[in-house]
Amino acid sequence: MAGGDKVVLVTGVSRDLGRRCARALAEHPSVRRVIGVDVTPPRGDLGDVSFVRADIRTPVIAKVIAKEDVDTVVHMSVIATPGSTGGRTTMKELNVIGTMQLLAACQKAPSVSDLVVKSTTTVYGASNRDPAMFTEDMNPRGAPRSGYAKDVAEIEGYVRGFARRRSDVRVTMLRCANVIGPHVVSPLTSYFRLPVIPTVLGFDARLQFLHEDDLRAVLQHVVAGDVPGTFNIAGDGILTLSQAVRRLQRPAVPMPGFAVGSLGSVLRSARIADFSPEQRSLLTYGRGVDTTQMRAVLGFEPRYSTAEAFADFASDLPPTGGRAERVLAGVADHLPSTPAAHAGSASTGPTLSVAPAPSGRRPARGGSRG
Repeated sequence: MAGGDKVVLVTGVSRDLGRRCARALAEHPSVRRVIGVDVTPPRGDLGDVSFVRADIRTPVIAKVIAKEDVDTVVHMSVIATPGSTGGRTTMKELNVIGTMQLLAACQKAPSVSDLVVKSTTTVYGASNRDPAMFTEDMNPRGAPRSGYAKDVAEIEGYVRGFARRRSDVRVTMLRCANVIGPHVVSPLTSYFRLPVIPTVLGFDARLQFLHEDDLRAVLQHVVAGDVPGTFNIAGDGILTLSQAVRRLQRPAVPMPGFAVGSLGSVLRSARIADFSPEQRSLLTYGRGVDTTQMRAVLGFEPRYSTAEAFADFASDLPPTGGRAERVLAGVADHLPSTPAAHAGSASTGPTLSVAPAPSGRRPARGGSRG
Protein backbone atom coordinates (compact mmCIF):
# COMPACT_ATOMS: atom_id res chain seq x y z
CA MET A 1 0.00 0.00 0.00
CA ALA A 2 1.30 3.47 -0.82
CA GLY A 3 2.67 5.58 2.00
CA GLY A 4 0.12 7.71 3.82
CA ASP A 5 -2.88 5.65 2.72
CA LYS A 6 -3.47 3.37 5.72
CA VAL A 7 -6.73 3.63 7.64
CA VAL A 8 -6.13 2.19 11.11
CA LEU A 9 -8.68 1.20 13.75
CA VAL A 10 -7.33 0.99 17.33
CA THR A 11 -9.33 -0.64 20.13
CA GLY A 12 -9.00 0.23 23.82
CA VAL A 13 -8.33 3.97 23.48
CA SER A 14 -10.18 4.94 26.67
CA ARG A 15 -7.15 3.73 28.64
CA ASP A 16 -4.15 6.01 28.64
CA LEU A 17 -1.75 3.56 27.02
CA GLY A 18 -4.16 2.84 24.16
CA ARG A 19 -4.82 6.55 23.66
CA ARG A 20 -1.09 7.38 23.46
CA CYS A 21 -0.45 4.53 21.03
CA ALA A 22 -3.33 5.66 18.80
CA ARG A 23 -1.90 9.19 18.73
CA ALA A 24 1.55 7.84 17.83
CA LEU A 25 0.09 5.85 14.94
CA ALA A 26 -1.77 8.92 13.67
CA GLU A 27 1.55 10.79 13.52
CA HIS A 28 3.26 8.15 11.38
CA PRO A 29 3.76 9.11 7.71
CA SER A 30 2.39 5.76 6.45
CA VAL A 31 -0.99 6.40 8.10
CA ARG A 32 -3.73 8.58 6.62
CA ARG A 33 -6.32 8.23 9.36
CA VAL A 34 -6.76 6.56 12.77
CA ILE A 35 -10.13 5.67 14.32
CA GLY A 36 -10.08 5.00 18.06
CA VAL A 37 -12.81 2.73 19.43
CA ASP A 38 -13.96 2.12 23.00
CA VAL A 39 -17.11 2.07 25.12
CA THR A 40 -16.15 5.31 26.92
CA PRO A 41 -14.33 8.39 25.61
CA PRO A 42 -10.67 8.83 26.62
CA ARG A 43 -9.88 11.42 29.25
CA GLY A 44 -6.80 12.83 27.51
CA ASP A 45 -6.22 14.49 24.17
CA LEU A 46 -6.56 12.17 21.15
CA GLY A 47 -4.88 14.58 18.76
CA ASP A 48 -5.76 13.67 15.16
CA VAL A 49 -7.46 10.41 16.15
CA SER A 50 -11.18 10.17 15.39
CA PHE A 51 -13.08 8.62 18.29
CA VAL A 52 -16.05 6.31 17.77
CA ARG A 53 -18.00 5.09 20.79
CA ALA A 54 -18.54 1.39 20.14
CA ASP A 55 -18.48 -1.85 22.12
CA ILE A 56 -16.37 -4.50 20.41
CA ARG A 57 -18.50 -7.16 22.14
CA THR A 58 -21.37 -6.29 19.80
CA PRO A 59 -21.75 -6.59 16.01
CA VAL A 60 -21.66 -2.78 15.73
CA ILE A 61 -17.88 -3.00 15.39
CA ALA A 62 -18.36 -4.62 11.97
CA LYS A 63 -20.37 -1.58 10.84
CA VAL A 64 -17.58 0.76 11.99
CA ILE A 65 -14.95 -1.20 10.05
CA ALA A 66 -17.09 -1.24 6.91
CA LYS A 67 -18.16 2.41 7.12
CA GLU A 68 -14.64 3.72 7.70
CA ASP A 69 -13.11 1.37 5.11
CA VAL A 70 -10.52 0.19 7.65
CA ASP A 71 -7.56 -1.78 6.28
CA THR A 72 -5.48 -2.16 9.49
CA VAL A 73 -6.82 -3.19 12.91
CA VAL A 74 -4.69 -2.76 16.05
CA HIS A 75 -6.24 -4.65 18.98
CA MET A 76 -5.17 -3.19 22.33
CA SER A 77 -8.23 -3.66 24.52
CA VAL A 78 -7.10 -6.75 26.44
CA ILE A 79 -7.50 -5.90 30.13
CA ALA A 80 -5.12 -7.28 32.78
CA THR A 81 -7.17 -6.73 35.94
CA PRO A 82 -10.87 -6.84 36.80
CA GLY A 83 -10.75 -3.77 39.05
CA SER A 84 -11.24 -1.27 36.24
CA THR A 85 -14.02 -3.23 34.55
CA GLY A 86 -16.37 -4.04 37.41
CA GLY A 87 -15.44 -7.67 38.01
CA ARG A 88 -13.93 -10.80 36.57
CA THR A 89 -17.03 -11.68 34.50
CA THR A 90 -17.01 -8.32 32.73
CA MET A 91 -13.25 -8.55 32.26
CA LYS A 92 -13.55 -11.94 30.55
CA GLU A 93 -16.36 -10.67 28.32
CA LEU A 94 -14.30 -7.67 27.23
CA ASN A 95 -11.20 -9.76 26.63
CA VAL A 96 -12.53 -12.97 25.09
CA ILE A 97 -16.00 -12.13 23.72
CA GLY A 98 -14.76 -8.75 22.55
CA THR A 99 -11.88 -10.33 20.65
CA MET A 100 -14.16 -12.94 19.09
CA GLN A 101 -16.55 -10.26 17.82
CA LEU A 102 -13.68 -8.13 16.54
CA LEU A 103 -12.17 -11.07 14.65
CA ALA A 104 -15.59 -11.98 13.22
CA ALA A 105 -15.94 -8.40 11.98
CA CYS A 106 -12.46 -8.51 10.42
CA GLN A 107 -13.22 -11.83 8.76
CA LYS A 108 -16.28 -10.35 7.01
CA ALA A 109 -14.55 -7.13 5.96
CA PRO A 110 -12.79 -7.40 2.57
CA SER A 111 -11.01 -4.09 3.24
CA VAL A 112 -9.02 -5.50 6.20
CA SER A 113 -5.52 -6.54 5.12
CA ASP A 114 -3.56 -6.24 8.39
CA LEU A 115 -4.25 -7.28 11.98
CA VAL A 116 -1.94 -6.37 14.86
CA VAL A 117 -2.65 -7.82 18.31
CA LYS A 118 -0.91 -6.60 21.45
CA SER A 119 -0.50 -9.74 23.51
CA THR A 120 1.74 -10.29 26.53
CA THR A 121 4.55 -12.50 27.79
CA THR A 122 2.16 -13.44 30.60
CA VAL A 123 0.97 -16.15 28.21
CA TYR A 124 4.14 -18.12 29.10
CA GLY A 125 3.26 -18.18 32.79
CA ALA A 126 5.84 -18.16 35.59
CA SER A 127 6.92 -21.24 37.52
CA ASN A 128 9.94 -22.99 38.98
CA ARG A 129 10.06 -25.28 35.92
CA ASP A 130 10.46 -22.56 33.30
CA PRO A 131 13.38 -22.37 30.88
CA ALA A 132 15.89 -19.54 31.25
CA MET A 133 14.36 -17.84 28.21
CA PHE A 134 11.07 -18.51 26.43
CA THR A 135 11.12 -18.48 22.64
CA GLU A 136 7.99 -17.86 20.59
CA ASP A 137 7.46 -21.55 19.83
CA MET A 138 7.37 -22.56 23.52
CA ASN A 139 4.27 -23.16 25.63
CA PRO A 140 3.81 -22.51 29.35
CA ARG A 141 4.78 -25.37 31.65
CA GLY A 142 1.19 -25.51 32.85
CA ALA A 143 -1.92 -24.33 31.02
CA PRO A 144 -3.49 -21.34 32.81
CA ARG A 145 -6.76 -22.23 34.52
CA SER A 146 -8.22 -18.80 35.22
CA GLY A 147 -7.73 -15.06 35.10
CA TYR A 148 -5.83 -12.85 32.70
CA ALA A 149 -3.40 -15.56 31.58
CA LYS A 150 -6.27 -17.84 30.54
CA ASP A 151 -7.91 -14.97 28.66
CA VAL A 152 -4.70 -14.26 26.74
CA ALA A 153 -4.22 -17.93 25.86
CA GLU A 154 -7.77 -18.08 24.48
CA ILE A 155 -7.33 -14.80 22.59
CA GLU A 156 -4.14 -16.02 20.93
CA GLY A 157 -5.94 -19.23 19.93
CA TYR A 158 -8.74 -17.25 18.28
CA VAL A 159 -6.20 -15.06 16.48
CA ARG A 160 -4.41 -18.12 15.08
CA GLY A 161 -7.76 -19.46 13.91
CA PHE A 162 -8.53 -16.16 12.18
CA ALA A 163 -5.11 -16.25 10.46
CA ARG A 164 -5.97 -19.67 9.01
CA ARG A 165 -9.38 -18.56 7.78
CA ARG A 166 -8.13 -15.27 6.31
CA SER A 167 -4.75 -16.23 4.92
CA ASP A 168 -4.80 -13.04 2.85
CA VAL A 169 -4.57 -10.93 6.03
CA ARG A 170 -1.14 -10.23 7.52
CA VAL A 171 -1.42 -11.10 11.24
CA THR A 172 1.24 -9.90 13.67
CA MET A 173 1.06 -10.81 17.36
CA LEU A 174 3.29 -8.89 19.78
CA ARG A 175 3.98 -10.64 23.09
CA CYS A 176 5.09 -7.60 25.06
CA ALA A 177 6.96 -7.72 28.35
CA ASN A 178 5.52 -5.62 31.19
CA VAL A 179 5.18 -2.09 29.83
CA ILE A 180 6.69 0.52 32.13
CA GLY A 181 7.30 4.24 32.09
CA PRO A 182 6.39 7.48 33.87
CA HIS A 183 2.85 7.54 32.42
CA VAL A 184 2.00 3.85 32.79
CA VAL A 185 -0.57 2.77 35.38
CA SER A 186 -0.70 -1.01 35.65
CA PRO A 187 -0.68 -3.69 38.36
CA LEU A 188 3.12 -3.86 38.22
CA THR A 189 3.77 -0.10 38.25
CA SER A 190 1.29 0.24 41.13
CA TYR A 191 3.29 -2.42 42.99
CA PHE A 192 6.56 -0.54 42.47
CA ARG A 193 4.90 2.72 43.57
CA LEU A 194 4.08 1.26 46.99
CA PRO A 195 6.02 3.02 49.78
CA VAL A 196 7.11 -0.40 51.07
CA ILE A 197 7.69 -3.25 48.60
CA PRO A 198 6.54 -6.71 49.75
CA THR A 199 8.65 -9.51 48.27
CA VAL A 200 8.39 -13.29 48.46
CA LEU A 201 10.81 -14.69 51.01
CA GLY A 202 13.55 -16.82 49.46
CA PHE A 203 12.97 -15.71 45.84
CA ASP A 204 14.49 -13.04 43.63
CA ALA A 205 12.46 -12.88 40.41
CA ARG A 206 14.04 -12.06 37.04
CA LEU A 207 12.14 -9.28 35.29
CA GLN A 208 12.04 -7.77 31.81
CA PHE A 209 10.42 -4.49 30.84
CA LEU A 210 9.32 -2.67 27.70
CA HIS A 211 9.36 1.12 27.83
CA GLU A 212 6.10 2.82 26.84
CA ASP A 213 7.95 4.75 24.10
CA ASP A 214 9.18 1.47 22.64
CA LEU A 215 5.65 0.05 22.65
CA ARG A 216 4.51 3.00 20.54
CA ALA A 217 7.56 2.62 18.31
CA VAL A 218 7.03 -1.09 17.68
CA LEU A 219 3.37 -0.53 16.80
CA GLN A 220 4.39 2.13 14.28
CA HIS A 221 7.06 -0.23 12.92
CA VAL A 222 4.61 -3.13 12.51
CA VAL A 223 1.79 -1.07 10.99
CA ALA A 224 4.18 0.46 8.45
CA GLY A 225 5.89 -2.87 7.70
CA ASP A 226 4.86 -6.16 6.20
CA VAL A 227 6.17 -8.88 8.55
CA PRO A 228 3.61 -11.37 9.92
CA GLY A 229 4.21 -13.71 12.85
CA THR A 230 4.43 -13.86 16.64
CA PHE A 231 7.22 -11.94 18.37
CA ASN A 232 8.50 -11.46 21.91
CA ILE A 233 8.97 -7.71 22.52
CA ALA A 234 11.18 -6.61 25.44
CA GLY A 235 14.11 -4.38 26.28
CA ASP A 236 17.58 -5.92 26.44
CA GLY A 237 18.76 -7.54 29.63
CA ILE A 238 17.28 -8.75 32.89
CA LEU A 239 16.68 -6.92 36.16
CA THR A 240 16.15 -8.90 39.35
CA LEU A 241 13.46 -7.78 41.77
CA SER A 242 16.06 -6.99 44.44
CA GLN A 243 17.96 -4.78 41.98
CA ALA A 244 14.74 -2.99 41.06
CA VAL A 245 13.88 -2.29 44.70
CA ARG A 246 17.40 -0.98 45.41
CA ARG A 247 17.14 1.40 42.48
CA LEU A 248 13.82 2.68 43.81
CA GLN A 249 15.45 3.43 47.19
CA ARG A 250 12.41 1.94 48.88
CA PRO A 251 12.27 -0.53 51.75
CA ALA A 252 11.52 -4.17 50.97
CA VAL A 253 9.72 -6.56 53.29
CA PRO A 254 10.41 -10.25 52.54
CA MET A 255 7.28 -12.24 53.43
CA PRO A 256 6.09 -15.83 52.99
CA GLY A 257 4.15 -16.36 49.77
CA PHE A 258 0.78 -16.75 51.55
CA ALA A 259 1.32 -13.45 53.37
CA VAL A 260 2.10 -11.63 50.13
CA GLY A 261 -1.16 -12.99 48.73
CA SER A 262 -3.08 -11.84 51.80
CA LEU A 263 -1.49 -8.40 51.66
CA GLY A 264 -2.39 -8.23 47.99
CA SER A 265 -6.05 -8.80 48.85
CA VAL A 266 -5.91 -5.93 51.34
CA LEU A 267 -4.30 -3.60 48.82
CA ARG A 268 -6.79 -4.62 46.13
CA SER A 269 -9.74 -3.92 48.46
CA ALA A 270 -8.26 -0.50 49.23
CA ARG A 271 -7.74 0.13 45.48
CA ILE A 272 -4.03 0.73 46.11
CA ALA A 273 -2.67 -2.10 43.98
CA ASP A 274 -4.03 -5.20 42.28
CA PHE A 275 -2.19 -8.46 42.97
CA SER A 276 -3.45 -10.96 40.45
CA PRO A 277 -2.33 -14.61 40.66
CA GLU A 278 -0.23 -13.97 37.54
CA GLN A 279 1.57 -11.09 39.22
CA ARG A 280 2.26 -13.07 42.39
CA SER A 281 3.78 -15.85 40.28
CA LEU A 282 5.87 -13.33 38.34
CA LEU A 283 7.17 -11.73 41.54
CA THR A 284 8.05 -15.19 42.86
CA TYR A 285 9.66 -16.93 39.90
CA GLY A 286 10.16 -14.18 37.32
CA ARG A 287 10.28 -14.77 33.58
CA GLY A 288 12.67 -14.24 30.70
CA VAL A 289 11.89 -14.16 26.97
CA ASP A 290 14.22 -14.42 24.01
CA THR A 291 14.00 -11.46 21.61
CA THR A 292 16.16 -12.78 18.76
CA GLN A 293 13.19 -12.93 16.37
CA MET A 294 12.23 -9.35 17.23
CA ARG A 295 15.57 -8.15 15.83
CA ALA A 296 16.35 -10.71 13.15
CA VAL A 297 12.90 -11.11 11.58
CA LEU A 298 10.73 -8.19 12.68
CA GLY A 299 13.66 -5.79 12.36
CA PHE A 300 12.88 -3.82 15.52
CA GLU A 301 15.39 -2.60 18.12
CA PRO A 302 14.05 -1.07 21.37
CA ARG A 303 15.54 2.24 22.34
CA TYR A 304 15.54 1.38 26.05
CA SER A 305 17.07 -1.65 27.72
CA THR A 306 15.17 -3.24 30.62
CA ALA A 307 17.37 -1.38 33.12
CA GLU A 308 16.99 1.94 31.30
CA ALA A 309 13.21 1.56 31.04
CA PHE A 310 13.00 0.94 34.78
CA ALA A 311 15.33 3.87 35.50
CA ASP A 312 13.06 6.22 33.53
CA PHE A 313 10.02 4.94 35.42
CA ALA A 314 11.78 5.31 38.78
CA SER A 315 13.27 8.75 38.11
CA ASP A 316 10.24 10.66 39.43
CA LEU A 317 9.48 8.41 42.41
CA PRO A 318 10.73 9.75 45.76
CA PRO A 319 12.48 7.43 48.25
CA THR A 320 10.15 6.32 51.06
CA GLY A 321 12.42 4.73 53.64
CA GLY A 322 11.32 7.06 56.44
CA ARG A 323 7.67 6.01 56.07
CA ALA A 324 8.30 2.28 56.34
CA GLU A 325 7.29 1.70 59.95
CA ARG A 326 4.06 3.68 59.60
CA VAL A 327 3.05 1.83 56.45
CA LEU A 328 3.84 -1.56 57.93
CA ALA A 329 1.80 -0.76 61.02
CA GLY A 330 -1.12 0.22 58.81
CA VAL A 331 -1.24 -3.11 56.97
CA ALA A 332 -0.23 -5.49 59.75
CA ASP A 333 -3.67 -5.50 61.39
CA HIS A 334 -5.31 -6.58 58.12
CA LEU A 335 -3.23 -9.70 57.61
CA PRO A 336 -4.80 -13.02 58.64
CA SER A 337 -3.71 -14.68 61.83
CA THR A 338 -2.00 -18.03 61.22
CA PRO A 339 -0.33 -20.62 63.46
CA ALA A 340 2.97 -19.81 61.80
CA ALA A 341 2.53 -16.16 62.66
CA HIS A 342 1.77 -16.93 66.31
CA ALA A 343 4.77 -19.20 66.49
CA GLY A 344 7.00 -16.35 65.42
CA SER A 345 5.39 -13.73 67.66
CA ALA A 346 8.37 -13.74 69.98
CA SER A 347 10.63 -12.62 67.18
CA THR A 348 10.93 -9.14 65.81
CA GLY A 349 8.49 -9.80 62.96
CA PRO A 350 9.12 -9.48 59.25
CA THR A 351 12.55 -8.34 58.23
CA LEU A 352 12.60 -4.79 56.89
CA SER A 353 15.29 -4.29 54.30
CA VAL A 354 15.84 -0.65 53.43
CA ALA A 355 17.64 -0.47 50.11
CA PRO A 356 20.69 1.79 49.92
CA ALA A 357 20.90 4.57 47.39
CA PRO A 358 22.24 3.36 44.07
CA SER A 359 25.76 4.35 43.16
CA GLY A 360 26.70 6.00 39.90
CA ARG A 361 24.58 8.02 37.56
CA ARG A 362 21.29 6.98 36.00
CA PRO A 363 21.64 5.11 32.68
CA ALA A 364 21.34 7.21 29.56
CA ARG A 365 18.23 7.04 27.40
CA GLY A 366 20.15 5.61 24.50
CA GLY A 367 20.00 2.10 23.15
CA SER A 368 22.89 0.51 25.04
CA ARG A 369 22.29 -3.08 26.02
CA GLY A 370 21.51 -3.95 29.64
